[in-house]
Amino acid sequence: MERVGGGGGDCCGSSSADPRSTFVLSNLAEVVERVFTFLPAKALLRVAGVCRLWRECVRRVLRAHRNVTWISALSADPCHLAQHCLVRVVAEELENVHILPQTVLYMADSENFINLEECRGHKRARKRTTMEAAFALEKLFPKQCQVLGIVTPGIVVTPIGSRSNRPQEIEIGESGFALLFPQIDGIKIKPFHFIKDPKKLTLERHQLTEVGLVDNPELRVVLVFGYNCCKVGASDYLQRVVSTFSDMNVILAGGQVDNLASLTSEKSPLDIDATGVVGLSFSGQQVQGATVLLNEDVNDEKAADAAMQRLKAANIPEQNTIGFMFACVGRGSQYYRAKKNVEADAFRKFFPSVPLFGFFGNGEIGCDRIVTGNFTLKKCNEFNYNDLFHSYTTIMALIHLGSSK
Repeated sequence: MERVGGGGGDCCGSSSADPRSTFVLSNLAEVVERVFTFLPAKALLRVAGVCRLWRECVRRVLRAHRNVTWISALSADPCHLAQHCLVRVVAEELENVHILPQTVLYMADSENFINLEECRGHKRARKRTTMEAAFALEKLFPKQCQVLGIVTPGIVVTPIGSRSNRPQEIEIGESGFALLFPQIDGIKIKPFHFIKDPKKLTLERHQLTEVGLVDNPELRVVLVFGYNCCKVGASDYLQRVVSTFSDMNVILAGGQVDNLASLTSEKSPLDIDATGVVGLSFSGQQVQGATVLLNEDVNDEKAADAAMQRLKAANIPEQNTIGFMFACVGRGSQYYRAKKNVEADAFRKFFPSVPLFGFFGNGEIGCDRIVTGNFTLKKCNEFNYNDLFHSYTTIMALIHLGSSK
């Protein structure tokens, strides 16, 4: 995608054009905007260079497109093509997307995205292969877009096409998704990244302020992910970062993942061997959210339904809302006596029009919390700080980004 811009000449200047249609398309902004609502973002960016009127119409149309969009990919044959299925599908589907993404969050399965089978035992090859997939994906998005990408053992994804499609728990296999957030008036979405540095044991306050995690009265939701947490000291560092904003009136959800694959807001190249914490902060009075914890005792469909009822009781609007599921790799079908997709199906039962995304990871972050329309924190269960970090659990979250109208 290219930036909106281009020349400022007359519209439809061809001498062979119908004078009546030329007049309409050159002077009646209402008609032009109506036509433009049917065009995907890439086509809008191309026609924006025709004339001033069209450029202004394109800007108004893009501002009106406020719904979060997603692209998802699943492959039954990961060895069929050299590229990861998410890269292939994003390249195709971006031609049809109607929003101009400002922030992208993508997740992919680590086994196929990183190509561990080909590169096991060859450290440099593994680094090169990982970055090739990430770079290929990053190049598909607009240059001004901030891209955050992580890889995890398993993926939870709603197939592309409809918000009511059945979400899938992909515990093993090539899969991934990309969430595309447009610019939304009154809402700020900021990526953050803190790298574990043995020489700096504490975080400086200005680092947290710059990404909206402290001194921000409009902060509502934080998605947080620790990567390479199997390394010595990594889990302690993750807890230290989370402790800086865990006691505020915010929804907190996330978990531990395998690797950080993309963060385009960083000026220096990513080090795949580094340990750190990444995520997104969501700020704005329109933002609402809720999380529930499915603890170790939730191991059948009835108990999963009961947890979703707690989430439903938060009364979060379903329009322009995204669901997240962050589960332990030890759960899934093996935890539910060989029954597949239990938690994703329970979510769909109570939230029929909310798409669900997430992962199976190595540890979960969150608890029962609700931030509703009056923007006050409510606790479904009393908790202490240590209750934010779990294993063999699932965190379900809702994030509402205001009316899409």
